[in-house]
Amino acid sequence: MDRATGVRAIVLAAGAGQRMRPLTDDRHKSLLEVDGTSILARIIEGLRGIDVTDILVVTGYRHEEVEGFLKSRFGTTPIRCLHNARFRETNNIVSLAMALEQLELDQDLILIECDVLFEPTLLRLLAGERRGNLALVDKYRPGMDGTVVSVSDGVVTEVYPPHLQGEDFDYRDKFKTVNIYRFDSEFCRATFRPLLSVYANQIDGASYYELVLGMLIHMRRQPVRAVLVESSQWAEVDDPNDLASARYVFEPGQRSHILAETMGAYWNFEVLDFSFLRNMYFPTDAMFAAMRRALPGLVRNYGSAQTVLDQKLGYALACRADRLLCLNGGAQAFPWLQAAYADARVLLPHVTFNEYARWLPRGDTYAHLPAEVGNFDLVVAVNPNNPTGTTIATAHLHALAAANPDTQFLVDESFVDFSGQASLLSRLEKAPLDNVLVLASLSKTWGIPGVRLGYLYSTNRLWLERFRSQVPIWNANSVAEFFLEMVLKFQPELAASFAHTAADRAALANDLATVPIVAEVYPSGADFLMVRMNRPVAAVIEHLLQRHSILSKDVSGKFPPPEQYARVAVRTPADNQRLIAALSGL
Repeated sequence: MDRATGVRAIVLAAGAGQRMRPLTDDRHKSLLEVDGTSILARIIEGLRGIDVTDILVVTGYRHEEVEGFLKSRFGTTPIRCLHNARFRETNNIVSLAMALEQLELDQDLILIECDVLFEPTLLRLLAGERRGNLALVDKYRPGMDGTVVSVSDGVVTEVYPPHLQGEDFDYRDKFKTVNIYRFDSEFCRATFRPLLSVYANQIDGASYYELVLGMLIHMRRQPVRAVLVESSQWAEVDDPNDLASARYVFEPGQRSHILAETMGAYWNFEVLDFSFLRNMYFPTDAMFAAMRRALPGLVRNYGSAQTVLDQKLGYALACRADRLLCLNGGAQAFPWLQAAYADARVLLPHVTFNEYARWLPRGDTYAHLPAEVGNFDLVVAVNPNNPTGTTIATAHLHALAAANPDTQFLVDESFVDFSGQASLLSRLEKAPLDNVLVLASLSKTWGIPGVRLGYLYSTNRLWLERFRSQVPIWNANSVAEFFLEMVLKFQPELAASFAHTAADRAALANDLATVPIVAEVYPSGADFLMVRMNRPVAAVIEHLLQRHSILSKDVSGKFPPPEQYARVAVRTPADNQRLIAALSGL
């Protein structure tokens, strides 16, 4: 057992957990459970693991519940409780000041807030004698909130509580405090306690103790060293969304279920996503910088009417705006298509994107697009196809539609820019065909699944007007509209991103072919590859997620058993190599 000789601990557990409501209406936040164990139990177990001499828990909200839990669960552990009766009108600065007044401070001190989940081994980083002042920190990531710090040469140089993180605050070089500290006894006794007491009792009891700590660090009164930890070792749970993210970290057996429920909202999870598809080289850093600068104005304004959106999209796609309908993502069109073709004779690819079978469930299917399609009212072509990556020549599709004027064609071009084939739009602009409707999601090719943009294109005005009549007054948000404006300024970078992705796709295909569990890699014109494996794909995907935090896509269900297929997105070369290494280790 690691010893922290001469070390006491304070656990701050007074707050009412307002941001965690309604989960805290009838339970203290620290008693919420993750993987069958409460947050407070994890904290106490961690402290017992480094054998602190005694623990002082500051209570407030539902204090009898907390005290009863500690007594029943840890009756033999040296734990004292101190009740902060003013917990509703004060903040953690008062709780900490009260705790420090109760201690002799003849020993070093470990401070922990009760909303931190962590692996018990994390506290060993604070164990040992004469360690000085230490703060556990992690690299800042989107979704984190609360106090952040600057670090130089392993020492905390500045502390930034939330009220100092203004509109132009730069998080790129910052670290998030884990809210676990070790403080030297002399520092606590001679410096921290007196200043904390004055500030809490005479200046502002509604502030955070980090404000006082930040003052002392800024004045260089005594160094606080930063100890870097991994995000997989801890999680802060301020609200129910944080709790869901924490369960992903601490309940590994539930990761597949958690990710499946979110359906792509992965920014709160440490996962390398080879399942959902996006252009890894676009938007550019310059575009993100422009979006950051523009964001305050964008969120305070409405987007434009549909006519303006169509015009801006027409500029970006270099085609006539009166033939376009800008969509809030390509998926917006599927309910319309279902209503329009509910009684039609539809021909669909046998294996393709799930939404077509979902919204047009009575359609016949084809393995290869036939030359004779006159028996059908609507023929659907997904080009390149998802998930196979199969690509049809644009000229062939145009000629087939021209040869069958009484049949309507729906061509999904969500991945065409990666294929080397020109979009059908370029041909239809010069040689219009009123029986062709082009649908595209721009999330994949423009790398913006979170912005939601897509379009319908047709030279048939009756079709477009039918769909346009179902569009709400504001069909795209201002962020999406601003992106439409930016794309026009970054056309060379966009074209380069397609070429770069195609090169990475070729390299990834070669590397996948060397992996022993991969039986075949199929040609693809999209930003993904379909592979056939010689073992159950579901087990491979679960292994990748559990052991390597890598997510991929099982598409075996689209094919007759027992064949096993996976779809693998093309990411950056570094990400691709991480996948190859993980697969090769199986």
